[in-house]
Amino acid sequence: MMQENPYGIAALWAQGDFVIKTVALLLLLMSVASWTVIVLRALNLWRLKKVAAASRDFWHAQSFTEGLRILSSASEQGGPANPFRYVADEGQAALDHHQSHQQDLHGHLPLADWLTSCLRGAIDESAQQMQKGLAILASVGSTSPFLGLFGTVWGIYHALVGIGASGQASIDKVAGPVGEALIMTAFGLAVAIPAVLGYNALQRGNKDVLAKLNRFAHQLHAYFLTGAAPKSAMVVPLKEAK
Repeated sequence: MMQENPYGIAALWAQGDFVIKTVALLLLLMSVASWTVIVLRALNLWRLKKVAAASRDFWHAQSFTEGLRILSSASEQGGPANPFRYVADEGQAALDHHQSHQQDLHGHLPLADWLTSCLRGAIDESAQQMQKGLAILASVGSTSPFLGLFGTVWGIYHALVGIGASGQASIDKVAGPVGEALIMTAFGLAVAIPAVLGYNALQRGNKDVLAKLNRFAHQLHAYFLTGAAPKSAMVVPLKEAK
């Protein structure tokens, strides 16, 4: 029968007080939350990249309605919202609204400025949807090492108090409790590192999708103004309307 390790994690949990156990549970919850965000947002990003690839086929459609069907067909049932379809719908709605409400204040704005503002708003809303959950990763990555360090400091303090009360300060009495307390630092790093790496990877992926969304919106802007798809694929992102 395998003998239980007197200096392992189980011993740390058994000997730890309320503070140590609370810190350990918080780190566990933070780890579960960060991995949940990483997995879900990575799946969403993978689906969005498929939609972004399908946006190139939009301009090969014979009509705007057919192009919308191409964008819709790239979205999976139950998947993330299709930002390319949303931007196209918002652009068409802005064009129709501007033409049918000439007497309103925005009817006096140039159509180009009105389209720019509406398309920019649609892009910003899509960006907010893509950024959901990343604040959790940023918070976990920045706070979990300090939380683990707090657990270490408290564990060492608790261990030294126990050693002082017993009156025994030999190396075998000190190494065990202090080593167990240092495990909390390792827990904090184990939670923080995946959160930081996941945050950076998702941010890079989101920026790539947003760059393609900006190019698509610029092309839509030209299409709504001229009635023809732009011939050049080298376009610049939309700028804020002044």
